[in-house]
Amino acid sequence: MQIPLSILNVTLYLRSVIGFRRLPRKEMDMHESPTHSLDNSMEARKTTRRIFLGAAGAAAWTAASYVRVLGANDRIGIGVIGFGLIGKQHITDLKKFKDVELLGMCDAYKPRLEEGLAYMESPGARGYGDFRKMYENKDIQGVLVATPDHWHALQTILACQAGKDVYVEKPMTLFIDEGKWMVQAARKYKRIVVVGTQRRHGQGVIDSRKVVESGVLGKIHSIRWSSYRNIYPGFGRTPVSEPPAGFDYDMWLGPAEKKPYTGHRGIYHFRWFWDYSGGQMTNLGAHIIDQVLYVMNVKGPSLVTSTGGRYALEDDGETPDLQDAMWIFDGPDPKTPGFIMNAAIREANASRSIPDAEARGQLYMGTKGTMVLAGNWEVLPEMKGDPINDIPRFSGHPTGGPVYSDTKPAPWIEASKGKGMESDARYGVGGEDTLAMNKQDWLNSIRTRKRPFCEVEDGHRVAVACNLANMSLRLGRSIRWDPEKEQVIGDREAAALCVKPYRAPWDKALKDALRA
Repeated sequence: MQIPLSILNVTLYLRSVIGFRRLPRKEMDMHESPTHSLDNSMEARKTTRRIFLGAAGAAAWTAASYVRVLGANDRIGIGVIGFGLIGKQHITDLKKFKDVELLGMCDAYKPRLEEGLAYMESPGARGYGDFRKMYENKDIQGVLVATPDHWHALQTILACQAGKDVYVEKPMTLFIDEGKWMVQAARKYKRIVVVGTQRRHGQGVIDSRKVVESGVLGKIHSIRWSSYRNIYPGFGRTPVSEPPAGFDYDMWLGPAEKKPYTGHRGIYHFRWFWDYSGGQMTNLGAHIIDQVLYVMNVKGPSLVTSTGGRYALEDDGETPDLQDAMWIFDGPDPKTPGFIMNAAIREANASRSIPDAEARGQLYMGTKGTMVLAGNWEVLPEMKGDPINDIPRFSGHPTGGPVYSDTKPAPWIEASKGKGMESDARYGVGGEDTLAMNKQDWLNSIRTRKRPFCEVEDGHRVAVACNLANMSLRLGRSIRWDPEKEQVIGDREAAALCVKPYRAPWDKALKDALRA
């Protein structure tokens, strides 16, 4: 029987001809240690990619080979927390996976809860106003956390305690120590935890790492990226009021400090308030920094400095509408310099009429060439010539000065371009469906108990870099960081910002989960 190799491809076809039953709970294979080699996660990613994109260029897949990869013909029960913009998209994707059964929808806003349940189109799905009740459902093996950022850590930790595998949206944390707790919980309860920094799944990103490792760019000393848009004058101001009917504001706040309700302290616009998020640095910045850490194969910076604030927007948001940040990454040894990463975030000027290479994507600047990365990669050569000839001539140098030569500039390397799909540098849209690929990888890891490609420790390192930048901005000074010990160096005030107390009763729930 001929198997179609369309964009829905082998995976969906085979799922349609195989019967499924619910998957029993399994523990993570702890032989896959937190610091295992890249080869294992890369092999898992390749398996995910083959399943998702099809077997073009290889032998046609059969139903039997599909079962061998995923392990068994079981259905995985999934519960989703949060029916917002991204939560709805996740459900859209999950509905396409025929080995998934959507069994739970949780939201603190009843109208959205009801809408989400209906959108699932799953007869077995139940609605919950309290995620803890959903965690009691033994038929749910995996939980997808798509709530505001201040909930990500605790809902993940409690899901691990309840024996659930987790897909948690980025940014993974609101403050640094939350990431440590999440890694601890994942290891303690032997759970699979995937983070929504999915863009690294793209073939162009994978191949760009190989470009860097090849050394063709020379010594990479500078990486630059930017995120520009213009939403001036902003989203307006909302007065203190009663929450809308059906909105459990106290549950929505959860571990965050209790503040009077306003229309923006809630649905969608939470991202512009420090109590719940970190602005665009932890939003779009998390996606870009994840790619940089992966491509450059580094754990984290040794020094971070950031400046900015709310300069232009005329609304009630708190997070920066203008932010510049710099991260210094050490080299492999004290005598070898590493590289510097610079970022520029603008919310009130999109620079649409000004040609800017950074607008095309991340810039990896080496001594012999620059690699531009936005879904796909492209290498632009630097010119090799006599350095003396680059000195201004004016009227010429007096006796004893530099002597110009007739050397003509020539490219250090050849221009080249990858075969990946280009995407929007800011939002990542228009290229490969890495969001669905990341969920496919999560489902595969639930079955195999192998380490996923966007694992909790990867997400933690990304969140650390983002949070350090925001900490530096708010303190008004640079922060030194030890990426191995994961500690602030020589700054008690900055170290204190690495943790934030949870509001009762969630503080006790956290302690019980980590102590149990």
